[in-house]
Amino acid sequence: MQQMLTPQPHAAPEPGFDAFGVSAPVVQALKMRGIGSTFAIQSLVLPDALAGRDVLARSRTGSGKTLAFAVPIVERTHPDGRSPTALILVPTRELASQVTEEFRAIADVRRLQVASVYGGVGIGPQAKRARGADILIATPGRLLDLVARRLLRLDRVRICVLDEADRMLDMGFLPDVTRILEMLRPERQTMMFSATLDGEVGRLASRFTDAPVSHEIADEAPVIADALHRFIAVEHPKKTAALVRELAADRGLTLIFVRTQRGADRLAKNLKAQGFRVGALHGGMSQPQRERALGHFASGANDVLVATDVAARGLDLEDITHVINFDAPADEKAYIHRVGRTARAGRGGEGITFVTPDQQLDVSRIAKQLDLHAEFVQAGMRMEAPRPAARPGNGRRRRSRIRSA
Repeated sequence: MQQMLTPQPHAAPEPGFDAFGVSAPVVQALKMRGIGSTFAIQSLVLPDALAGRDVLARSRTGSGKTLAFAVPIVERTHPDGRSPTALILVPTRELASQVTEEFRAIADVRRLQVASVYGGVGIGPQAKRARGADILIATPGRLLDLVARRLLRLDRVRICVLDEADRMLDMGFLPDVTRILEMLRPERQTMMFSATLDGEVGRLASRFTDAPVSHEIADEAPVIADALHRFIAVEHPKKTAALVRELAADRGLTLIFVRTQRGADRLAKNLKAQGFRVGALHGGMSQPQRERALGHFASGANDVLVATDVAARGLDLEDITHVINFDAPADEKAYIHRVGRTARAGRGGEGITFVTPDQQLDVSRIAKQLDLHAEFVQAGMRMEAPRPAARPGNGRRRRSRIRSA
């Protein structure tokens, strides 16, 4: 497998889409959304994607990767409504909805039909829309279901994209993705976008791409590096009052994380009673309810969304200015997953974590792991004390922990 690695720094300003030969109607549609110039991953990928080459792109969520494949697909697809000629595989139904909206904003100007298929909703209406679509965004399981029922054909797909390929494989979709790629015609363009290009993703690329060009951003910062971080020490009975004070401050779209479905509903109800425009998002909701909650949040009709970790997986909105951990995250990975929803694509953002006395030890470990010592101590709390060395000749280890007063 031939790869040409093209790392590129962020320092120089990126050119506009027209510099890559993107058509005037698409450029104008992007400008209508306030998008004039490309992001770094877009300027790297566009020339090869527009030329029809296979592409491997290492890019984290929030870097603008969707338009890096959406614009070339819209440019290279012709409307006919017979069956999909472009297929985008995504790991979650939330991401499917978001990618679909990104496509529709630019596909309309070229009279291209866009549809999405995913689990949790009626299969009949989805199949009807999918059959007449030029561009199809799909989760692997539902797509295979439609094909198995002979409600959809994939023999005309000429462009295939795997979006967030590493997450898709981590979620156990490798057999499904492999089956889908085996169904497609060999003379197609394949693009993979992933946070990592090694391991299973690399093996999948070796099998299903032809002389791909590989792109990554050499100095790409960690997903939470551009966010401001604050920790707030608070007694448990006073958490809601503290949250109301934060929401009353100057902010944009605000995502609040809680641990449980019941907690999400209860907190959303309390905030509504305080006069805030708020919705809830959790796994106990039906798919139409989830789509309605996401739609209201994305449009700004509700500027607060209370969510559980699983429900917010795949949520990728550039305009989230604040993430509030109402319930503290379980570990540093959960913190990154949550606070990584803000400060997207070069924009600013803030992550706020409420810490009750019984959580200070665990949250201090997260702060230490993520090099947020100063922010944690600034909130008046103590970091976890280092563990003492084991005593010679004693097989038992003793650990000393300092809890905050």
